[in-house]
Amino acid sequence: MQSYEYKVFPAPIKGVKAKGVRGTSARFAHGLEILMNEAGAEGWEYLRADTLPCEERRGLRGRINVDQHVLVFRRRIQSQDGAVLMPEMATKSPLVLAQENAAPDTAQDNSAQTDPAPVVRLGPALRNPLDSAKVD
Repeated sequence: MQSYEYKVFPAPIKGVKAKGVRGTSARFAHGLEILMNEAGAEGWEYLRADTLPCEERRGLRGRINVDQHVLVFRRRIQSQDGAVLMPEMATKSPLVLAQENAAPDTAQDNSAQTDPAPVVRLGPALRNPLDSAKVD
């Protein structure tokens, strides 16, 4: 099983001017192409575009829901030596991985060391129950 990390970019909302690129749709496509090529050069693979609701403040006390458009990219998780991490290693925190990979100190008695704290795996985020109880 492969492990991935994800990166989310806001989708461009305006086109990018360039020599020979004319029209709104062509400029928009050019801006999107630039963003995707830059992410691809860093090793990110385009996965999908999503439209998600987001609550924004308007005025002093007002709030409205708007749609945000995002581009989702992913890349395989790799260790520092370039090897692909196993799934159980990808879920460990960076602190635990650093402790496991640290060279043991020769002056210390290694038999007295205790195991690092267990890694706590969190589930998906839940909606705030107070949000649904609000009355306008």
